[in-house]
Amino acid sequence: MTTFSERPRTALMVIDVQKGVVAGAHQRDTVVANIAALVDTARAQGAPVVWVQHSDEGLEKGSEDWEYVPELPRRESEPLVHKTYGDSFEGTDLEEVLAGAGVGHLVVTGAQTDACIRSTIHGAFVRGYDVTLVGDAHTTEDLSQWGAPPPEQVIAHTNLYWQEQSAPARKAGVVETKDVTFSD
Repeated sequence: MTTFSERPRTALMVIDVQKGVVAGAHQRDTVVANIAALVDTARAQGAPVVWVQHSDEGLEKGSEDWEYVPELPRRESEPLVHKTYGDSFEGTDLEEVLAGAGVGHLVVTGAQTDACIRSTIHGAFVRGYDVTLVGDAHTTEDLSQWGAPPPEQVIAHTNLYWQEQSAPARKAGVVETKDVTFSD
């Protein structure tokens, strides 16, 4: 029930699953495998797959750490959005990409849960999108030495509170990989 009534499609967003971002991520291999399964499902169902790739002074564009993990090959026909802020919409052409594909519902996966994932799901929701977070297809690194909860708690808390989001003419939710469908 997105606010974009003229944009009925659902897209898979794969955010920042880059070598340097997920190198020390919680359950990295399981999460990457779940995202790969979702990419396959989206492609098989004809849903757009939108790739987002972060760069900043700590993650230099063109470096090996900046590259996507090899388990997730992007097709040339699939859009790649380059970003430098946490929210994938800020300072990017993501909105134009989604509008051009008729997308009003986002299925979100990737890294880091407590940074770019949270920023993007909130950014999408306030911009009028329906937003589904795939609960077993996002991850973060352990930042507990700096006062953050352990990664499994960060992930669980994000999944918990995102289920309860609501706003006029929009839906939020959390599903597991096995339950995702891209049918409109």
